[in-house]
Amino acid sequence: MSDRRTTGSVERTIRFSRAFTLIELLVVIGVIAILLAVLVPSLRRARHQARVVVCASNLRNTGTAIHAYAQDYDDTIPFGPEGLPMAGSQFYTATGNVTSLISVYDGSPVGLGLLLDGYLSEQPKVLFCPGADQHTDAEVELSRVGKLQAQCDYYYRHASVAMLYGEPEEFHIRLTDLGKNRNGNRISALAMDVQFLANESLSVFGVMTRTNHNRQVVNILLADGQVIRQDNSNGRYTVDIGGYPYDALEKILKAFELADELR
Repeated sequence: MSDRRTTGSVERTIRFSRAFTLIELLVVIGVIAILLAVLVPSLRRARHQARVVVCASNLRNTGTAIHAYAQDYDDTIPFGPEGLPMAGSQFYTATGNVTSLISVYDGSPVGLGLLLDGYLSEQPKVLFCPGADQHTDAEVELSRVGKLQAQCDYYYRHASVAMLYGEPEEFHIRLTDLGKNRNGNRISALAMDVQFLANESLSVFGVMTRTNHNRQVVNILLADGQVIRQDNSNGRYTVDIGGYPYDALEKILKAFELADELR
């Protein structure tokens, strides 16, 4: 009888010793919380970094397509259309010289959109940044090409001429001789991440804030096919038009001219 009581007591002691006390449980929870506090920011940074890398790869593939296009079209880069008159929510003429548009409001492919027929037909989504801060439905935008106005996530320096009135003289720029920018430097930057800030009041006209990579970095495609990553934490490449869309083109050009200085 005594042996049974002793045995039972020993078994209960063993069971109790295997259980967590409240203090031990709180300690474990605290350790897990500390680990999460350390790991979660690291994971976010890793995801952000991965998206920046994929974005650079997208631009590099776009550069390859531009070079293939130039080989087929007498060394010229994909061209943008003549400036179209503003109508309703269409601000192409005001912002179109250097633009993210891949088709204008009648559906005609422009700029990088000209690469979708053949050159990027197998990978059209490279025109969209995986690190876009505002969700862009790539499939929806691509489905608009040929029907409506559509845009991608990259500015492209496609050398069209925008005018408020009249028809501009059409000209095409050669890839091997892009000429000089307004500062007298050789043009070398062809495309870059969109970093565009606009007042909410402009959303009724289809002009909205669109940025990539939390506006912290910008990937830039150069004419030789290289992609350079630049810090944008100081907003150097950010185009902020406020509530006035008409000088957007000017500000976008300045961002490209800054990028020209990298070479």
